[in-house]
Amino acid sequence: MKVKGLRWWIIGLIMLITIINYLDRGTLNYMWVANIEYALVDEISGQPAENQAQYIEEENVYRLVSKKGVEIIRKPEFVNFKNNNKTLVNREGIAYDLNIVDKTLPPEEASKQAKDILGTITIFFMIAYGISQLFSGKLYDKIGTRKGFVVSVLLWGIADALTSLARGKFSLTAFRMMLGLGEAGPWPGATKSNAEWFPQKERAFAQGLFNSAASIGSILAPIVILMLYISVGWKITFIIVGGMGILWIIPWLIVNKKEPKDHPWITEKEKEYILSGQPEAAVTNNRGKSWKELLSNKKNYSVILGRFFLDPIWWMFVTFLPMYLVEQFQLNIKELAFSAWVPYTGAMIGSLSGGWFSGYLIRKGKTVDKARKTAILLGGCIIVPAVIASVLAQNAILAVILMAFVLGGFQFAMTNIQTIPSDLHTGKSVGSLAGLGGAAAVLGTVLAILFAGEISSWTLLFGLLAALAPLSLLSIYLTAGKIEQIKD
Repeated sequence: MKVKGLRWWIIGLIMLITIINYLDRGTLNYMWVANIEYALVDEISGQPAENQAQYIEEENVYRLVSKKGVEIIRKPEFVNFKNNNKTLVNREGIAYDLNIVDKTLPPEEASKQAKDILGTITIFFMIAYGISQLFSGKLYDKIGTRKGFVVSVLLWGIADALTSLARGKFSLTAFRMMLGLGEAGPWPGATKSNAEWFPQKERAFAQGLFNSAASIGSILAPIVILMLYISVGWKITFIIVGGMGILWIIPWLIVNKKEPKDHPWITEKEKEYILSGQPEAAVTNNRGKSWKELLSNKKNYSVILGRFFLDPIWWMFVTFLPMYLVEQFQLNIKELAFSAWVPYTGAMIGSLSGGWFSGYLIRKGKTVDKARKTAILLGGCIIVPAVIASVLAQNAILAVILMAFVLGGFQFAMTNIQTIPSDLHTGKSVGSLAGLGGAAAVLGTVLAILFAGEISSWTLLFGLLAALAPLSLLSIYLTAGKIEQIKD
């Protein structure tokens, strides 16, 4: 059996698991804190059809009863009101269900505590993620992308499902660290797979498809996760989302049998097209470089420093966007579900257009060096004004639209930065450099989250992200030299 366009089936499966990857990592952030609304009524009897609240005058408390019959008692100073005081808004979510946040604190102090604890958990997640970036690149170089993806997906799928057993801050952090160890793998893995399955002129577009899948996952995450949370609660949501990746392994093992040169389903025409368009195919010494060798070459720092400065923009949005929208604009859980996806639509467009744009320049005769640098510069020029405008927005609709430009510019640039490892190196070193770049991105993100803990203003926190794009661009232009294959 021969399959036309087999390389697109491979990247299609990688896109699918990347979508699932972002659903998994979004579970905690979107269910951490949520504004749940209750209709105020004079009395409650039986099983209410919707969330209802009743004021108990003699005790000066509100009795909240969800449509599932769950009862909560809250003092007036710990709730908010809207719709001319006809609707009571209560702050709920995993942070409150597991008593991680002190429910007796005033709302502002409780919000800061929730933000700080989520930041701490995310730092441990990122530490595990960074360690995994380093070793996943080496792992994928050693055992190949087929087996590498299986190891990663099994680890993070099981971790997410096990999070349903969390009982407090310690166990939640442990499960998130396990999730991070698994979830980092596809990033160096996809870079390596694209280097194997695509000619050089199509790699940035393939990387753009991969990055767009991360954006699609981020688009779907608030809708899928919060609708599941409303329907079945956070524990079952973790199990459902965690199981998706494990099921994905079945078609992956069936379709991705071998590399292009040996795959029994690939047509001769496609095999020739792929291999003839890979300049590294002429390299006979395909020894993988050590970290010391990679770190000793200045060109490689274009990936390492470029990602160190730029990646925190993405992670700050992924981590804190739900809380930002809940607190800054008082969105309830349904409003959050149908607004938090907007910025990631911009990210998806940026991923696809950024990969297409540099490929277009190469097809028009521009060098790989010129194409990559032009695309990265254009992306950075979109980020800076969009960040400043978004933090000055006075309503949620305008804010999320402007944030779409921020993440669109980010992915326009990042798609090309993530392609540079395959522009500089041959197969066995691509994953290793991509892993080093990923680890640097984690270090930058951890430092950014630690810095975020010292800033109480959401506006200032997100506004400062505008400074990261110029630093990333400067580091790339100062270290990359001419982007081309490094000759031993």
